[in-house]
Amino acid sequence: MNLFRKSPWIIHYDGASCNGCDIEVLACLTPRYDVERLGIINTGNPKHADILLITGYINEQSQPVVRTIYEQMPDPKVVVAVGICASSGGIFRDCYNTKGGVDSTIPVDIYVPGCAARPESIMDGVVQALDLLERKRKEKKTRRRAIAPTPTSEVPTP
Repeated sequence: MNLFRKSPWIIHYDGASCNGCDIEVLACLTPRYDVERLGIINTGNPKHADILLITGYINEQSQPVVRTIYEQMPDPKVVVAVGICASSGGIFRDCYNTKGGVDSTIPVDIYVPGCAARPESIMDGVVQALDLLERKRKEKKTRRRAIAPTPTSEVPTP
């Protein structure tokens, strides 16, 4: 894991679930696991977030909210689906109000398996998200340099 120019900020959203994965996400913030030692800050504002951590499946009510949060996040951004419900709908997959996993609404970069996902797995997913975020930042910087006009050494004559 490389050093970042700023601490990556995470926004957590629970689509709809049994809250098992939410409890495990909160366990990552406790002193036993302490995800903040990696420099990660939990935020409530999507405009400041680099990583979107979603638990639970997507239903009719949460679909526009998830899209709005995703669209408000600055580029580059990484989406992490935590738990089997966020990955595929889980045990709620066949319910009348279930749209499916998070990838039915927005693109997902990293999937963390489990029901409920263990804090160790969530932290591993976050570390993978940090690496992916750094790669996306480098690609964006490279694209920006390639698009930028190069200065010419010729001086225009009047």
